[in-house]
Amino acid sequence: MSTAKYPVTPAIRALREAHVDIEHHLYEYVEKGGTTVSAQALGVPENSVIKTLIMEDEQKNPLIVLMHGDKEVSTKQLARLLNVKQIKPCTPEIANKHSGYLVGGTSPFGTRKPMPIYMEESILQLPTIYLNGGKRGYLISLSPQEAQRVLKPILVTVAVE
Repeated sequence: MSTAKYPVTPAIRALREAHVDIEHHLYEYVEKGGTTVSAQALGVPENSVIKTLIMEDEQKNPLIVLMHGDKEVSTKQLARLLNVKQIKPCTPEIANKHSGYLVGGTSPFGTRKPMPIYMEESILQLPTIYLNGGKRGYLISLSPQEAQRVLKPILVTVAVE
């Protein structure tokens, strides 16, 4: 498949370098539409669209959390696991600075600075996952095992409905 019509983002460059087999999916981006909009546009379960969340601890140390689109992160549980006082989402401006991507187009691949990555463990049970390709309105699909191989995330159980 030709990738000429798809964006070549830092995420795509990192995935090519790691020899990861991906599929490209463009959709109409909707401001604050989140994974509900992208899942509907692609006709896939929202649970398999994985959010890339940039968060920080009380010392302002950034981290990435990969979470099912239809779930939220228990920041209290994550803070306990990491032995820190608090974990909270970064403001969009700070998240953009850490990742190098605009919020709504954040990919865990090819971030501006390396950050620890935490992945909800149940993501590995899915046959295919959809992650942001580094641009709003652009998802890539791959096996969760390939994402795990490249990102080397720390597996956690911090999902809440």
